Amino acid sequence: MTGLDVGWIAASAVALANGVVTTVWLIAVTILFGGVLSVAGAAARRSGLPWCRATASGYVELIRNTPFIVQLFFVFFGLPSLGVHLTATVAAILAMTINVSAYGTEIVRAGLDAVAPGQREAGRALGLHNLTIFVCIVLPQALRTVFPALVSQMVITMLDSAVVSQIAVRDLTYEADLIQAHTFLSFQTYALVTAIYLGLSILLRRVLGLAGRAVLGPGIS
Repeated sequence: MTGLDVGWIAASAVALANGVVTTVWLIAVTILFGGVLSVAGAAARRSGLPWCRATASGYVELIRNTPFIVQLFFVFFGLPSLGVHLTATVAAILAMTINVSAYGTEIVRAGLDAVAPGQREAGRALGLHNLTIFVCIVLPQALRTVFPALVSQMVITMLDSAVVSQIAVRDLTYEADLIQAHTFLSFQTYALVTAIYLGLSILLRRVLGLAGRAVLGPGIS
């Protein structure tokens, strides 16, 4: 098989498609759970309870200052020592969610800090409960402010998900490794996979942008 032979692409199409589906599945679930935990973490960081702030701050510092691959290995290889056995896919989702939540927490916190205090005071003047003020008044404004940063972080997480191939999750990178090992066309294989990741990144940005405009209103980039 020569470098000019493109027949290997057709022969590898199913494997690459399966890898793309797995990668998309991983990031979709991670965005769902990671987004919720990011908001909860940001709220904890601004809580009036010292222990709550300390716990959230410690979590953010721990995750942001350690490599993602170490976190992944701890979840997949370390937790079984404590009696917690996870499949490779579940371990990957858990590690990705833990990782993106730490970064998302700081992004959302910055958005919450940017909301004018008068917004909260206006809500209290109307007799609204603190939770209602947070969910209906403060959080939407905060998310509009930091939405581009959140989208960028989700794209970065999707690209970082290539690491999960190290625990035998059959994502796009894992399938690419198998293909190049079979065809010996390393340059062509990884050039094609690079193009696929580029396409996925652009698509993810557009999908999240549409979702943001649908939920938070026009003007979201």
